[in-house]
Amino acid sequence: MTASVMTELTNVDDYDSMFRAHYGRLVRALTVVSGNSESAADAVQSAFVKAHLRWRRLRHYEDPVAWIRRVAINELRDEARRSVRKQRAVEKLGSQIQELTHEPAIDEMAQLLAELPRQQRLAVSLYYVEQLTVAEIAVALKLSEGAVKFHLHRGRERLRVVLTGRGDPE
Repeated sequence: MTASVMTELTNVDDYDSMFRAHYGRLVRALTVVSGNSESAADAVQSAFVKAHLRWRRLRHYEDPVAWIRRVAINELRDEARRSVRKQRAVEKLGSQIQELTHEPAIDEMAQLLAELPRQQRLAVSLYYVEQLTVAEIAVALKLSEGAVKFHLHRGRERLRVVLTGRGDPE
């Protein structure tokens, strides 16, 4: 690229023109990095949303596209971390439940969790996937710690009943 093209690409006063000029390029670049065009597009979209919310300040940056690029890369990294944590949690839940009955597949575990009532599913997911403490879950869900413990207990009980076929989870 020539210096004039680089100057043209970084000197943008209008958010819309910047979006049109850089969105596709950023998605393509991050697709190469991540190997997944959907994840790359999600990360770039999220970065542009954050840029839009801060545009009054960002438009005065020397290179607002660099800021957006950095945010998109961070989004991609965060998604990869969440994916790893989710996989570990599913494996951990799977190994705990395997002790009770047969060996469920990961897809089966996801389906079982999807069948839990909303509060139980949230509590179990935040505890095992995000690895939050009971106190952190209480703050996130705006519940007492006792309520979180109750939902975790009920969620585990429901899973145990479904997998063993014994009892009624009420």
